Amino acid sequence: MDTVCAAVIAGSDLRDPLAELGAARAESGVELAGTLQDLAALHAVTESDSDGLVFADPDAVPAPLLRITALGWADVVNRMSVGREVEDPLTGMNTAGYLRTRLHEVYREARAGGFPVGEQYALLTVTLGVSDGGYPRMVAMVLIADALRTVFDAGETVAVLRSATAGVLTSRTPDLQDRCVQVRWMIENRLAADPSLRDCGRVRVREEPLPADHASACELLAAL
Repeated sequence: MDTVCAAVIAGSDLRDPLAELGAARAESGVELAGTLQDLAALHAVTESDSDGLVFADPDAVPAPLLRITALGWADVVNRMSVGREVEDPLTGMNTAGYLRTRLHEVYREARAGGFPVGEQYALLTVTLGVSDGGYPRMVAMVLIADALRTVFDAGETVAVLRSATAGVLTSRTPDLQDRCVQVRWMIENRLAADPSLRDCGRVRVREEPLPADHASACELLAAL
């Protein structure tokens, strides 16, 4: 608020100070209505010729000032929302939405570098053969998540795609097949060690061919 007041007194451009005001209020947990009420109070004080009480009315604030402040507030709220939604609360794996974002970055890299995505990257899936969605499946997915993070621990994206399917976006390294064998062995042994998980079915680890463009890759994820 001090920055906005200083800009008003100096007759400076208010766009950046107002955007910062909206962002600061969002970071402090103030709702949009409260943020715009603060702006209305400031506007009422600066526009009033009275030395007495002034009435803070958001409807009296010029629309451009409201819009700039609201956009600054919304930008922070959106970033905070994305931060909360990139991780699956049960398994700790990234969400499918985050994997789609990573794929977008990878496809941009491939386009800029002039190479097919599948030449340098691979998409792996790990699927349980379990049919029910109860306790065994949930516990098994937690164990799968831990195994995937143990084996693919060098910056790969590990995400949950379905209730019984996980995915890994990884660089196509010379030891990729060995790591696939390792993670399958680790998952199968962990499931076998728990009597309640022995009916989870066969674990399938496979590489999914990456299509030519990001839109097709998103369609592939939706179909897995």
